[in-house]
Amino acid sequence: MGSKLRQTQDAKKATFKKNLEARVALLISRGIDQKRIDKDTIVRKLKADLDAVKVRLAAIDAIEKKTADLAAAKAAKAAALKAAAEPVKEEKVAPKEKKEKKEKKAKEGAPAEAKEKKPKKEKAEKEKAE
Repeated sequence: MGSKLRQTQDAKKATFKKNLEARVALLISRGIDQKRIDKDTIVRKLKADLDAVKVRLAAIDAIEKKTADLAAAKAAKAAALKAAAEPVKEEKVAPKEKKEKKEKKAKEGAPAEAKEKKPKKEKAEKEKAE
């Protein structure tokens, strides 16, 4: 949509400005005073068109600024997530070490538990045999 482009609006603004200057020059060459020139319908229409283009350009500026701000915020957020992701990896390493310690303790305690379990199995086998 060309009407939302800055380039299009700048071209329209230049055209309206050129037409307004030409109309004012024509009216001055005819000897019309400034009050009547300001009341001329074509001059008023061209001035209104210029004002409308200025409003559109202001809106385009606002959109461009918002887009730039959002891009900056997105980049900052991505950097923050990347920075936050690194400490998480370090935290995951620590639980593994704890887990390894628990496993070692469990292995040390496992033979004692295994001895206790064998008699239970033996008792179960003796009961089945009887």
